[in-house]
Amino acid sequence: MVLPMRWISNPTDVAKARMLEAALLDSKSKIPSAALPVLADLLVGRGIDEPELAARFLAPALGDLHDPLLMSGMKSALDRLEAALERKEKILIYGDYDVDGTTAIVILKTAIELCGGAADFHVPHRIREGYDLRDDVIERAAAEGVRLIISVDSGIRAFTAADAARRSGVDLIVTDHHLPGTDGVPRALAVVNPNQAGCDYPCKYLCGAGVAFKLAQGLMQRRLDAKDLSRLLMSFMKVVAIATIADSVPLLGENRVFAKLGLEGLRRPVNVGLKTLLEVAKLGDGRALTATEVAFRIAPRLNAAGRMDVARDVVDLFQEKDMDRARKIAGRLDQLNAERQDEERRIMESIERRLDEEPGLRDAYCMVLDGDGWHRGVIGITASRVVDRHGRPTVVISREGDQAYGSGRSISAFHLLHAIESCHELFSRYGGHAHAVGFAMPAANVEKLREHLEGYARSRLTLDDFEPQLEFDRELPLGEVTPELHQALVLLEPFGMENPEPVFAARAVRLMAPPQTVKDKHVRLRVTAAVNGASTGAQDFTPRCHLDSSVVTGLYPVMAGPSPAITQAPFSQSQSSWRNNIAFQAMGWSLKECCDRLQLLAGDRIDIAYSLGMNDHPEFGGLELTLRDLRRAR
Repeated sequence: MVLPMRWISNPTDVAKARMLEAALLDSKSKIPSAALPVLADLLVGRGIDEPELAARFLAPALGDLHDPLLMSGMKSALDRLEAALERKEKILIYGDYDVDGTTAIVILKTAIELCGGAADFHVPHRIREGYDLRDDVIERAAAEGVRLIISVDSGIRAFTAADAARRSGVDLIVTDHHLPGTDGVPRALAVVNPNQAGCDYPCKYLCGAGVAFKLAQGLMQRRLDAKDLSRLLMSFMKVVAIATIADSVPLLGENRVFAKLGLEGLRRPVNVGLKTLLEVAKLGDGRALTATEVAFRIAPRLNAAGRMDVARDVVDLFQEKDMDRARKIAGRLDQLNAERQDEERRIMESIERRLDEEPGLRDAYCMVLDGDGWHRGVIGITASRVVDRHGRPTVVISREGDQAYGSGRSISAFHLLHAIESCHELFSRYGGHAHAVGFAMPAANVEKLREHLEGYARSRLTLDDFEPQLEFDRELPLGEVTPELHQALVLLEPFGMENPEPVFAARAVRLMAPPQTVKDKHVRLRVTAAVNGASTGAQDFTPRCHLDSSVVTGLYPVMAGPSPAITQAPFSQSQSSWRNNIAFQAMGWSLKECCDRLQLLAGDRIDIAYSLGMNDHPEFGGLELTLRDLRRAR
């Protein structure tokens, strides 16, 4: 059963918003003035309250990238890397098996090759080797003549591996973005991580590939002609954007530059492997991609290699020059992703059966769910699914003989790493952060873990913490929804962590007709602000506009450009009246159960929480609402 959500309005500093609105108006920007109040509210709500910051946020450019040398350890790392190139030394890049780690290898390896060098790489196997640097891999590399190892997306807590490198006569450069432990950082030749103590780098929330890119940027600035640099840096944006979005880091600051420019660059991919990846994801149609498409259609295929098989396929794909061979690799990644989905579905079905058989588990303050032989590569995703569905902290454990391997995800009110640390003696190893953890332990300790986490959670959580919540940015009556506003909201894209898609609330809108069921669990509605919307007052009309064709004749005179065809019914002479008489299509994904519970009929008044989008269908496209939630008007 879907529980009703509590709606929470995000606070906005009204005074700052009005000051920013005035500054944007004075700047003679091309943003329609009617859209500025909403846009200013949204920017201030995201902590962007100064005109200069707003300008950079709305139109990020390559020139907004920071100097790599602002990052601690960067100069030493670049000096050593340049020396290795001059001496033709063997270089090994040591990565990780997820999207962030494999794309970081691609970025740094490509930059080294552009600068005249060569580098081999090692991607650990998730099951056989696990995360982080291993002594035996370093010692084997040293025996093969490697004198410089550069870690990417790993290494910040690899103390023993750094010692092994030093004993073996290998210089180690650690590039990472994870938080250092209380013991500081490893004794490497250089540590490049914006989160290490004493580093004043302006953007603290780069992903691993982002840090690797800064090393690559610094190297290319030293070694390549300035006239080629901008073009080459832009070519890297596409891969950095994929990693940044996939790793769910905040899409602010430098990350916004990566994401915005990279998504635009994905319109015209040059890399053969990237082209074939977009093909299998059915995205290669020449338009700019959204962050959602990257997160849910590109990243899972790249992640599937490390989850289900060997992650080096990702590196091989981006290095491949032959289209046919690249298509085979991309096809293999697509198949691995399908296998991952099947395995995830199998585990979820097993979990739901168990919850049906043991209803008490649903009431646990921290769910601990275990099974024999569940694939370790997908239990983290499965834990996320359980949290999304049941709203409780969840740990999913795979039993493999006398060993057990777990992955946990949490809710905002519960710090899962602190919970794990409170019973650290149960684990052979563990790690993570507030909302995600991973660990290994003797299988005999699983029941002890379940009991401990339940007691720990009950001492810190209340039933109110499990109540579903929906945060919205501001009230926005349907009469204020216009094509100009949609165009202004597009400037906020790409949406993601700490820059979510704006959500608005409209009160007491009327249903034009009963909800229409779509594929058993979704609904399509027609809504209007008109008082008599279910009878004669509102017209079934959806305003249309496109980014390059943005006028609706007679309705939105402030806009310029050719007008698409529209169906227009007579409106009141009053400007406010005809706006309120517009009816909007609204799509409610997975909201059928909610509508069934409310037993909605034509003419009913409802409150809606919604996002504003554009349906580009040539026949019935136009502005469209995406419903986040709905309830009877109060």
